[in-house]
Amino acid sequence: MANERQANNRTGLDGLASNARSASGKGPPPVHLWNPPFCGDLDMRVGSDGTWYYLKTPIGRPALVKLFASVLKREGEKYFLVTPVEKVGITVDDAAFMAVELRVGEGAGGRVLHFRTNVDDWVACGPGHALRFEPEPGTGGLKPYLHVRRDLWAKVSRALFYDLVDMGEERELEGEPMFGIVSGGEFYPMAPADSLREFA
Repeated sequence: MANERQANNRTGLDGLASNARSASGKGPPPVHLWNPPFCGDLDMRVGSDGTWYYLKTPIGRPALVKLFASVLKREGEKYFLVTPVEKVGITVDDAAFMAVELRVGEGAGGRVLHFRTNVDDWVACGPGHALRFEPEPGTGGLKPYLHVRRDLWAKVSRALFYDLVDMGEERELEGEPMFGIVSGGEFYPMAPADSLREFA
């Protein structure tokens, strides 16, 4: 088994990319249906700013990053690149993606926030694609995240977070005034209204 893992790891980036391309076809690859053998960990990392690294060097080909992102899978707190024939572990520092662009549209239920990720996926925030806000340790601020797919999240850039704050509103939830943002007919609370100054 160890030799098999070493052999698979030797294929490196090119072999993995070839397997991913052959499995992609049209539309998102159905990685949730694939259960190939685990072939060990790859020296690949997604930094907290969304940059992908291989052997500690940034991957400079956007098309390659998009390809790997399309076969990314999360199981618990671990991340894997999965093709029909192999599964390799990678490291994700914070979130799998970054949300880097925001467009505001209108839907049947009112305002809809559309986010573009750093791998050019557009995600409409609403049922199935929630926003969540987590305390940022040591700063008193908040880190916003958008659900992209299958337990994979995008961290919302700081600039877009300020846009969300500008569009935010106050609503009462369970008797407590909360400040948050509405999209797709859903209200996503950021923090108690009286603590707004702590993170805005």
